[in-house]
Amino acid sequence: TFLLSIFTPRFLNIKYYREEKNLTQGQLAEKAKISISYLSKIEAEGCNKSLSISVLNQIANVLNVEITDFFKEVPKDETNGGADTN
Repeated sequence: TFLLSIFTPRFLNIKYYREEKNLTQGQLAEKAKISISYLSKIEAEGCNKSLSISVLNQIANVLNVEITDFFKEVPKDETNGGADTN
């Protein structure tokens, strides 16, 4: 596995794309083979959790998006709306 590129994301739009696909954190975590608590931490605004490109790739594959999409600006009200269900 490619774990060389480990970085600390500040603003990833994983939640935005997850919600577009109508997936809960639990569903995405299961499909991406990561824990719900890990996903919750990396979705949190101002995340300081390091993650690898391989984990981002797993999530991107489930959401059917490119990794680069996670770094694109999305409408602010789209990422902060409503309570999240797990």
